[in-house]
Amino acid sequence: MIEPEGVPCGPINHLGQVFDHPQVRHRGMRTDLPHPIAGSTPTVANPIKFSGSPIEYKTAPPTLGQHTEHILSNLCGFSESGIRQLREKRIC
Repeated sequence: MIEPEGVPCGPINHLGQVFDHPQVRHRGMRTDLPHPIAGSTPTVANPIKFSGSPIEYKTAPPTLGQHTEHILSNLCGFSESGIRQLREKRIC
């Protein structure tokens, strides 16, 4: 293979293998967050650990399109009718 030739390489693991790795478990790199559709969602925790101010995880990643209307109206300035037209054209 390529390792004997001095090429840096490593295994490619699926998520179950990643979260089951002893170093990942020891470092607490998995956090489970409540998800509105999936129930509990495994999420990768921040690798930086602060003893005096631990990082808080509040929400799971958003569902597809969960924030679309908010972004289009509040950040992009689209009106309700403009958003409706985008939806009718299946743009969003």
